Amino acid sequence: MREIVLDTETTGLDPYQGDRLVEIGCIELVNRFPTGKTFHWYFNPERDMPEAAFKIHGLSNDFLKDKPVFADKADELVAFLGDAPLVAHNAMFDLGFINAELERVGLAPVNRERMVDTLLIARRRHPGAPNRLDDLCARYSIDNSHRATHGALLDAELLAEIYVELVDARQATLVLSQAAAPIAVTGAATIIVRERPTPLIARLTDEDRAAHRRFVATLGESAIWRDYVTLD
Repeated sequence: MREIVLDTETTGLDPYQGDRLVEIGCIELVNRFPTGKTFHWYFNPERDMPEAAFKIHGLSNDFLKDKPVFADKADELVAFLGDAPLVAHNAMFDLGFINAELERVGLAPVNRERMVDTLLIARRRHPGAPNRLDDLCARYSIDNSHRATHGALLDAELLAEIYVELVDARQATLVLSQAAAPIAVTGAATIIVRERPTPLIARLTDEDRAAHRRFVATLGESAIWRDYVTLD
């Protein structure tokens, strides 16, 4: 199954009040594993960068002024996304900006039914707990020490790890199995023993592992995925 994990950076909170997309980072997963294919661009927003937004992501007017406008890369983005499910944290925020930019260049919007919102998944799994990206990294022991500022591709990389943890943890909680059988009956209650799903790492093929190593080799020494290169 092909999925795209993505994150965006913007000039503000409302794409229909003049705010624009300034960065998008996308990572391709196949069967919940990175293939090495990414889509990452900075965009000239054709407007000034508010100080509040600059303090979050550090993308200045000077840095963005020579970057392509969204229209220059819109077709490439649409082709990369294809018809895959799109995984994002607080997904409706990212979708709103992507669709506003697609609308400006006359392209069809992304259907919201394609969105997988890891924030909603995390809230269901951890009700009442903080579920920001950094909180989830801490909860699942994912190293984000090099995340000094927000960056779309880095955050997408972190989110890909978080997503796998959230989905596998959810499956482990449900522990569904066709082989499940009742072992005891007490009154109206039936106790069921169910098989635990095979861990993700045990389901990886040699081709998966090779693709992962090729991907990691492009990311530098501090890449999070490098921690998993030796998992055989």
